[in-house]
Amino acid sequence: MPRETNAARAARLEKTIAGLRKTYPAAHCELNHSGPLELLVATILSAQCTDKQVNIVTADLFKKYRAAADFANAPAEEFANDIRRIGLYRNKAKNIQAACRILVEQHGGQVPRTMEELIYLPGVGRKTANVVLGNAFGINEGVVVDTHVTRLSARLGLTRETQPEKIEQALMKIIPREDWAIFSDWLIWHGRRRCAARKPDCDQCEIRPHCPRVGVAK
Repeated sequence: MPRETNAARAARLEKTIAGLRKTYPAAHCELNHSGPLELLVATILSAQCTDKQVNIVTADLFKKYRAAADFANAPAEEFANDIRRIGLYRNKAKNIQAACRILVEQHGGQVPRTMEELIYLPGVGRKTANVVLGNAFGINEGVVVDTHVTRLSARLGLTRETQPEKIEQALMKIIPREDWAIFSDWLIWHGRRRCAARKPDCDQCEIRPHCPRVGVAK
């Protein structure tokens, strides 16, 4: 089978984006939050954990802790106990409290709006920073690369990279910048609702005509 040309891939990607946009017009980050601080905390908690589990924990957590100072000043053991249902909760508790202390001491208790300032916070890498920038502030600084985005970007033939940082850079080169944040949401929604890892529902897939189904038994 001949290798896909750059022009052909670009045309296919344009149709894929149009299909995802039409299929998931309400796509959004599914971590419950009411502002940048809550989204930052929820995203740190979500590492190696489902959004559903995080939302269960934060339903009570965000009633108890409403400002960065609340998180920063809470007794360490008490705060850790408040999130103990989350995997790796002790380490995440330390990171969240340390990050919130920096927010209080250096940012007036507010979540910063730059990649550089965000990734300086304990427990925050590019993925978390991209989630916050894209969903809380509408800033397209990068592409969120989680397990769904990793899997679907390969299945859709968008990149052969396997490392999150390299996948992000590859996607940033071919996805229009204004769509960086929402593109991640589209792939996450599609991965959860249609394109499962083991048994993708290809028969009902809205973007099947544009998908080479890399790695899927045909």
